[in-house]
Amino acid sequence: MEIQAFLNHLRGLKNYEDQIAHIEHIAPRRPAYGKLDEPLEPALQDCLDEHGLSRLYSHQAIAINHVRAGKNVIVATSSASGKSLVYNIAVLQAMLTEPATRALFLFPTKALAQDQLRKLNELFSPALLPPEALATFDGDTPRTERADVRRHGRIILTNPDMLHVGIMPNHQQWSTLLRHLKYVVVDEAHIYCGVFGSHVACVLRRLRRLCALYGSNPQFILCTATVANPGDHALGLTGLPCEVVTTDGSPRGWKDFVFWNPPLIDAKKTTRRSAHWESTNIFTELMLQGSRTLTFTRTRRLAELIYIYARDRLKDEDYKLSKLVMPYRGGYMPEDRRKIEQELFGGKLMGVVATNALELGIDSGGLEATVLDGYPGSISSTWQQAGRSGRSQGESLSFLVAWDNPLDQYFMRHPRDFFQRGFEHVLVNPANHYILRDHILCAAWEKPLDEADKNVLGDDDFIRERDALVEEGELRERRNKWYLAPSIASPASKINIRSSSGEDYAVVDMSTGSLMETVESSVAFFQIHPGAVYLHQGEPYLITKLDLTNKVAYAEPTRANYYTQTKEIHDLHVLKVRGTKTVGPVNVSIGDVEVTIDVVGFKKYRQFSEELVGEEALDLPTIRFNTVALWFDVPTPAIGRIAEKAMDFPGGLHATEHAAIGILPLFALCDRNDIGGVSTPMHPDTGKPEVFIYDAYPGGIGIAEKGYDMIEDLWQATLRVIAECPCEDGCPSCVQSPKCGNNNKPLDKAAARVILQELQSG
Repeated sequence: MEIQAFLNHLRGLKNYEDQIAHIEHIAPRRPAYGKLDEPLEPALQDCLDEHGLSRLYSHQAIAINHVRAGKNVIVATSSASGKSLVYNIAVLQAMLTEPATRALFLFPTKALAQDQLRKLNELFSPALLPPEALATFDGDTPRTERADVRRHGRIILTNPDMLHVGIMPNHQQWSTLLRHLKYVVVDEAHIYCGVFGSHVACVLRRLRRLCALYGSNPQFILCTATVANPGDHALGLTGLPCEVVTTDGSPRGWKDFVFWNPPLIDAKKTTRRSAHWESTNIFTELMLQGSRTLTFTRTRRLAELIYIYARDRLKDEDYKLSKLVMPYRGGYMPEDRRKIEQELFGGKLMGVVATNALELGIDSGGLEATVLDGYPGSISSTWQQAGRSGRSQGESLSFLVAWDNPLDQYFMRHPRDFFQRGFEHVLVNPANHYILRDHILCAAWEKPLDEADKNVLGDDDFIRERDALVEEGELRERRNKWYLAPSIASPASKINIRSSSGEDYAVVDMSTGSLMETVESSVAFFQIHPGAVYLHQGEPYLITKLDLTNKVAYAEPTRANYYTQTKEIHDLHVLKVRGTKTVGPVNVSIGDVEVTIDVVGFKKYRQFSEELVGEEALDLPTIRFNTVALWFDVPTPAIGRIAEKAMDFPGGLHATEHAAIGILPLFALCDRNDIGGVSTPMHPDTGKPEVFIYDAYPGGIGIAEKGYDMIEDLWQATLRVIAECPCEDGCPSCVQSPKCGNNNKPLDKAAARVILQELQSG
């Protein structure tokens, strides 16, 4: 693709209105090579030579040297830098010198495991290992083949979910693997953050205690995108110290990274044209120019919507091309996912619209361009998604299309802050009360607990939760060992490690009686409530009934040309203050809180135009959970200034809350939907005006703590967003929230500015 010619083509289109806010020219990088401390086995070296892999990049050589020295290691380098070769070489070297060696490769998605299996076979089978020695083991593995995987597999490629629910509860059947397990590979480790990462950290600790039972002590090899705290993250996930390798020796081709801001359609309110329309337009233009393109967006619904927009437009422009585009997201049936993956990797498809399910290190077949519909929520994820194009040393093009929210617009105004800013911290919390207690029960099912488990499962946290489970009758103590109560069977099967909630809801197509897909309980009220329009592979379905008892949503095909979005009301009660500090003129606190959320209704927006076409009320049960929050007082001078100027004080608090929530992901690896907030002119638990920001998951995952630690930076960035936004009264780019249950009322942008100015006056 001729990048400059394509950008000029976009500038020449009739709908171009100076949307290009910034172009970052990322120069090529020459490779830097390294050497191994000791030569590899000749057969392995011959395999590498045959595939043009004779020379190792510097980070590959450093990491392999650490592994061969018996150390745990985490490699944190850029997308497509060859991290997988590190663990492949280390494992194959050990298997050639110690034939009993076994290895477990963990990937966050089945697609990534399948891709890595293909690469292993291409590189090393049958020359070094017979095909049956390499096997995936996941929920899609036929039951008739599982015994052969256990019997013959020397490298087992799986995911943390299957390790949790399929391997460890049945560890006796996997005794050969566990007895000879030398390496545990954790690929794409940055994905293991928040609730999912906290669960995976507990799963890996359970694996370590089972390995000790069978007499093994495996090394861990972790690979991750570039993050701010790779060493701390590796320790959080595994409970073990790891050597950190961050110097990237891989080459890089030329890339142009375009920041694209949809044009204003109402200058006074700073309302912008739909980012989804803009993303669709760029995506289809790239395909029409012959560029294989992957478009990322942030939700399942948007993946379906952009696919529909692109397919329909391509039908008018090039009908054959409209058949070469597909959506891809979680929730699809395995056979549907596999078909799309194969067609994308094989080069059959020209375009795919995906959630971050395809963000990971899959070789996606030489893509030339990527389009990011909205900032993905972190700098790490942004580079991962942009890195799906240009995985060779050729030229590539990426677009970041800004949404109308504070963080996206912040980067449009300050692109240097994106390109020069450090990466975010990855947060996990294996001591989360709700998560740890679940895994203690799982551990007790696998092997009775004893005093030594505190060294693996978490010292004081483990003891506290274990003793509480004894009091509740779920554990029983005999002779200094703790056993699962007889009434509890197979606890792992009841725990979804990708969610803080219980079992999933099934979505059933009433026209056929078939299961379409599943939806996590934690988001069911927001996505499959009665009246919701739910999209499945581009086709709209109307949710006619939500069966709360049996966890089933009933859907019927519909021709509705709108989509739905819920309205919610949040409330909060302080349970315990963990700490308070004085920052400038006010106190800032961190503590345990109870949050209640009522989904009170939903809005209908017309597809494509985003026009509001209606609202309906909902009557659903209240969602209740305990979590962690930070909160801060309001400076007395701010209250006086707001009263003097007859501003709206509750509106100022509300606007401050919305803007701060919108900008907090700048400092923590999280999504805006991972956090919630409450603001009030007089909170009953403190007797004062407060702004609360809380983790939107039971037990908390560390986001509020990160905000508490960096509160001054948060205030400064929030004030900057509000002050620089050109709107008069507040807009989605600064203080409005799309999910506000109060219809963004009251909001007072000027009062929020006063509050934030006074917060920083001390």
